[in-house]
Amino acid sequence: MSGFTLSDLERIVDERSKAPPEESWTAKLCAAGQPKAAKKLGEEAIEAVMAAVTGDRDNLIYEAADLLYHLMVVLKIAGIPLQNVMGELERRTAQSGLQEKASR
Repeated sequence: MSGFTLSDLERIVDERSKAPPEESWTAKLCAAGQPKAAKKLGEEAIEAVMAAVTGDRDNLIYEAADLLYHLMVVLKIAGIPLQNVMGELERRTAQSGLQEKASR
């Protein structure tokens, strides 16, 4: 099993976002701004859904990786640390999903 974490990905996205846009896809996405990055996130989400619906496991793995990467870029542009998202997940998992949904 890999020791690679979402925190590792967050760090890499942060580092690469500081490169010149002509040298890094991450920097290019960040320079293009949130509309472009969010559009890419949406495209990857649709591709992941399509892979899941068709039962294409290998493609689902590939698209899930793209989805997580683009989510990290969107969070980076928004100035939202991964830890904030993890804190929200921790809060939600302190109760059952049905209880959490009912409280909204």
